[in-house]
Amino acid sequence: MRKALYLLSAMLLFIATENSVEASESDLSKENAELKQRVEKLEGEVEKLKKTIPGATTDQTKKPVWSTLDFQLYGYLKLDAAYDDSRINNGNFADWVRPENNNDDDSQFNMTARQSRFGVNITGPDNGRVKTSGRAEVDFYEGGAENKPRIMMRHAYMKMDWAKERFSILAGQTSDVFSPLVPSTVNYTVCWWSGNIGYRRPQFRVTKELDLGSDIDLKLEGALARNIGRADAVAAPNGTESGEDEGFPVVQARASVTMPDRSVVGLSGHMGEEEYDTTVFGDHEDFDTWSLNLDMTKPINEKVTIKAECFIGENLNAYLGGIGQGVTTAAGINRYEEIGSKGGWIAASLGPWENIRYNVGIGMDDVKQGNVQVGSRTYNSNVFGNFFYALSEHVEWAVELSHWRTEYRGSGDADALRVQTALIYKF
Repeated sequence: MRKALYLLSAMLLFIATENSVEASESDLSKENAELKQRVEKLEGEVEKLKKTIPGATTDQTKKPVWSTLDFQLYGYLKLDAAYDDSRINNGNFADWVRPENNNDDDSQFNMTARQSRFGVNITGPDNGRVKTSGRAEVDFYEGGAENKPRIMMRHAYMKMDWAKERFSILAGQTSDVFSPLVPSTVNYTVCWWSGNIGYRRPQFRVTKELDLGSDIDLKLEGALARNIGRADAVAAPNGTESGEDEGFPVVQARASVTMPDRSVVGLSGHMGEEEYDTTVFGDHEDFDTWSLNLDMTKPINEKVTIKAECFIGENLNAYLGGIGQGVTTAAGINRYEEIGSKGGWIAASLGPWENIRYNVGIGMDDVKQGNVQVGSRTYNSNVFGNFFYALSEHVEWAVELSHWRTEYRGSGDADALRVQTALIYKF
């Protein structure tokens, strides 16, 4: 009897174990199927993500939609409104006052969004020795109807920096090497044609910095720049642009010293020629373009900084000097002469104090009267003061009051009072 009970117990235990194993195998099979489905789903999602990440695709024949470089967008949206009590050239911005001998105190009002600016800074990989970067920037002062302005390229360049050697190369379009400073104005022209020369043009630039000891640094800059002249300066039978026709770029250079108190003094200049094809000379005639410039930045304290530049040169219309005059073209005793000019500007930046900062300054461009003819501009100056008030982290309201004085050879001397305001949204 006891043996029969043992045998029955063993049979029941075997049956229970067999059922448990079958149930476990069924559960495991079900779990494995579910896990397989989840893995297949995750693999599909990963493949989708790879297609949106630069360089992550396993198909090397496909190109990534986005660049592997770092792009940083910047810029601002700006609405300007200005009232002038006499006729200003250009109107949306001020460069000089038009003659008042036949049109005295002719007031005007302008409003524009053309100065709105968009840019991108590009940072490339750093291999430990050389770092690459680039910049592209545009605004809308190229022309076109007031409500249909065209895009104008301001900057478009690449740069290579060797930080250890303190040496860099720049290739593309950017600001001139000489006279690098600008005053802080609401007016778009930042004292161009009234003391501040230098613009932007294609160039190849090299820069080398040297440590002179005692926290004094020396920076040396040199560039070969596009020679930009005028096709209409002299009646050219083949219509060749005078800078291109010279066959050689303009040379620019600057040497500057930075002091321990962050003061900077720079000496700079440029030299080049323009060639005008004309029947007057039988073949062609060359005209020099040159300038010698001095710039200074002087921090007085944390709230006050003074900047200044001065220049002397000839044939500077392409560099926004000579009040927009380079070579005399009309018939007369001084026809086909380089127009000489000298001038400069000085400005103080004050603040910020809480949400507001101020700027005051003066600029002037004095043209050699003997180089121009009757009716041409001989002197141009402006005195300005402005404030920028931060309405929020990204929005500023600006107001500028300026007085302009333009003198002419002969009659036409003119004055204008300009009031300009702007709303600026920065990003």
